Amino acid sequence: MSEGQVKGSKLTPNQIDLELKSADDWKLNSAGEIEKTFVSTGFPQSLLFVNAVGLLAESKNHHPDIFIQWNKVRLALTTHDAGGLTQKDFELAKLINALPLI
Repeated sequence: MSEGQVKGSKLTPNQIDLELKSADDWKLNSAGEIEKTFVSTGFPQSLLFVNAVGLLAESKNHHPDIFIQWNKVRLALTTHDAGGLTQKDFELAKLINALPLI
């Protein structure tokens, strides 16, 4: 978190650009969310990954939008009550990146 940044406050475009540099393939989409597609070996594996994401998200009280297409899981993050991206989104993205994908 940058100096002077409140955890739940909306990030500036410059702060978002800085965070994206270390976000390991998360990209800014046209809706102003960060998103990433994860590829597994099949549908059951995608479901297991989604369940792991769900448990992690629930523990952080911060929930991504989740889209499943057979062996692909696309996640999108934003902080709705802040009206855009916050540090919470990038923190959860990094935790999701650490989850195993089979």
